Amino acid sequence: MNDQTSIIQQTLQQMGEVGVLLHRMGAAEGAAGNMSVGFRQAPNFEVLYPLTRAVEMPFKAEEMAGFGFLATGSGCRLRDVLASPTVNVGAFVVNPGGETGTLYTAAEAGFTRLTSEFNTHLAFHRAKLIGENCPVNYLVHAHPPKTTFLSHLERYQDEEYLNRHLLRWEPETLYHFPSGIGIARFRAPGTMRLTDETLRALGKHQFVIWSRHGVVARSSKSLMHGLDMIEYIETAANYEYLNLTMQEESGGISAEEILDYAQSAGIDQTVF
Repeated sequence: MNDQTSIIQQTLQQMGEVGVLLHRMGAAEGAAGNMSVGFRQAPNFEVLYPLTRAVEMPFKAEEMAGFGFLATGSGCRLRDVLASPTVNVGAFVVNPGGETGTLYTAAEAGFTRLTSEFNTHLAFHRAKLIGENCPVNYLVHAHPPKTTFLSHLERYQDEEYLNRHLLRWEPETLYHFPSGIGIARFRAPGTMRLTDETLRALGKHQFVIWSRHGVVARSSKSLMHGLDMIEYIETAANYEYLNLTMQEESGGISAEEILDYAQSAGIDQTVF
């Protein structure tokens, strides 16, 4: 196995493991959710994906020429990626000029195009791979139930209210999200309006809630790190949900206690 094949297979393995875990937590029902990995220098995808065709870019991005991506296919189940990676994941490379790209698939591919949210994935990877000079970047979108439910309540669509209520249940949550959680107001899935909302929020946060839709986690470390963030916030949302069922009997950890913890732990936070 050469290095190119190893990089691709290791990435597909991690995509598969994350897909199974998201499904188990009820955050990837049916064909819901998607994920992608962006590479500043595209691996040789042809070793696993011999079929190619040109497709239009959702926006012109000449500066992304040569960038490569692995992304789940539209209509594919995240829980199936581990067992059948080339059936459920395709590859994409931006062509010179940035107006088109090459879609790479395997003969057994169970999709005709990549995730319907691919425009958001591309725009996000562009911002991070170029803006932060990352060699590899990761994005996970899922539907964690309690977090998604809270995003249907108007008061939880206010960033300050949301952060102060979700980050009050476990002190470690602030450690993982010192700049808090971002909110993207509801926009039709798959549209550039949702892309613009997401980029605005991801500019300040690693984790963004798509109101009345789901969540997006970004990481320059790994897809597993993105999954970790989803688990942390879903746990916080579960405590908040339980408190709502108890007529908000608890106030959680007080702001004073959280500030004391932040100072003692050396956390440079902007939430409390």
